[in-house]
Amino acid sequence: MERQELTEREYWDSRWEKVELPAEVTRDSMKFVTRDLIGLFDKYLPKGNSLRILEIGGAPGKWLAYFKKNFHYDIAGIDYSPTGCRKMQENFDLLQLRASVFNNNILTDDLSALPRFDIVYSFGFVEHFDDLDLILEKHLEMLRPEGILMVGMPNFLGITHRILKRTAPRILSTHNLRAMDLHTWERLEKKYRLQPIFKGYLGGFDLHNCRRCERRTLLNRIIRVFFKILTRVTGRMSFLRRFPSQYWSPYLLVMYRKK
Repeated sequence: MERQELTEREYWDSRWEKVELPAEVTRDSMKFVTRDLIGLFDKYLPKGNSLRILEIGGAPGKWLAYFKKNFHYDIAGIDYSPTGCRKMQENFDLLQLRASVFNNNILTDDLSALPRFDIVYSFGFVEHFDDLDLILEKHLEMLRPEGILMVGMPNFLGITHRILKRTAPRILSTHNLRAMDLHTWERLEKKYRLQPIFKGYLGGFDLHNCRRCERRTLLNRIIRVFFKILTRVTGRMSFLRRFPSQYWSPYLLVMYRKK
């Protein structure tokens, strides 16, 4: 049987234990991908106090804080890591935001008693699982009819894939690269009768994902330094943000309406 999960719960518990709080996304972010995401959300998402939004794999809740403050949604997060849920609740308490936090495993737990939402999303979540169909079904299970689904993740295809095969093979092994290919999402949207709102790579020409390095050989260190310098140089060239591509952009986002 295929592995369902490419990363272990202990990894996420350890990661969330170290996160600094409070944590939230703000409109003055200097990250290009964050700016692109904010622009798309402003363009495509409705606003209103009566709308409910759920983040799957939600720790520590920094995007949920953004949606609460800027879209006035009723926010909720679900995560299977007890540490992640504790940190998420601490974060909302520090930011003085009312939110619901659910400590559930969406693959194994019965979710029938949980509410359904107008918007369901995950960022950096689905690519950690082998069975994309099953993960997508769980997202849709939590979504009301005519609701909006958003799925985002880093893009390790193209140039980044070639570099990480040498400098960070373990990182590649914990990510499902098929999730980063738009052809995969074309198949999934047809299977589940989803209406596309937006599909595309974000960040323009930006190879900052190539800076990841776990094998600290001399050559790999040189490669890492090269991409750190390249990222700084290209970061000052705003026109490069106009050219998103599977081959060199750092992020992928898909948005759908559930029919």
